[in-house]
Amino acid sequence: MTAQARPHILLVEDDIDLAEWIADYLIGREFKVTTCHRGDDAVDLIQSLNPDIVLLDGMLPGMDGLDVCKTVRATFDNPIIMITARDEEIDEVLGLEMGADDYITKPVRARVLLARIRGLLRREDKSRTADKSNVQQLTDEQLESKGVLKFSGLVISEQARSVTLDGESIKVSSNEFDVLWFLATKAGQVVSRKELVSHFRGFDYDGFDRSIDLRISRLRKKLKDDSSEPFRIKTIWGKGYLFANDVW
Repeated sequence: MTAQARPHILLVEDDIDLAEWIADYLIGREFKVTTCHRGDDAVDLIQSLNPDIVLLDGMLPGMDGLDVCKTVRATFDNPIIMITARDEEIDEVLGLEMGADDYITKPVRARVLLARIRGLLRREDKSRTADKSNVQQLTDEQLESKGVLKFSGLVISEQARSVTLDGESIKVSSNEFDVLWFLATKAGQVVSRKELVSHFRGFDYDGFDRSIDLRISRLRKKLKDDSSEPFRIKTIWGKGYLFANDVW
């Protein structure tokens, strides 16, 4: 996405009136919007159009929104916002588990939707435009001063919002990057679930929220950690998580 181009949004919503209202609202704010009303059609469009962001209804004909998200997430790297009429925590957790970057419930509030879209696009744009070429050439002191954390083969750049492991670029979502950066800045320390949930979700941990756990689970897979006995992002039972600083 260039600075001059209008961000392209794919809106997947089977309520025709709602879809038209959202599309008109976003077009009026300088977005390009493509609309479809079926989940199976959405899979083809996401793969062929590669939109900058997808607004995905949870309940769709042809294929459920959760299944759409799961199907495309392996190859589609841009943000997905789930939109659903079901205001239950289990639906939010499932959406995040399938790879959604954010989740909002109906009735859709226009300004809230716009803020979520702009926030995710800003993160993606920063990730694409930041200069990544000099990371490997800097000393550890220079890296730290430039907002880069380096653990042997792992390099995490806050400015570029990029992750490199053994010279290979690792694609992570905005939410996954935020959790990874937070843990990495506290390498060698146990970070409690309460602290993580409070920091990222804005409310006290009630013992049931699992969205942070799901993000960490996805990070482990991408960072080649052992899911059965993780040694890079360790689970400290009864306490929280520990980002190991000497195993990269």
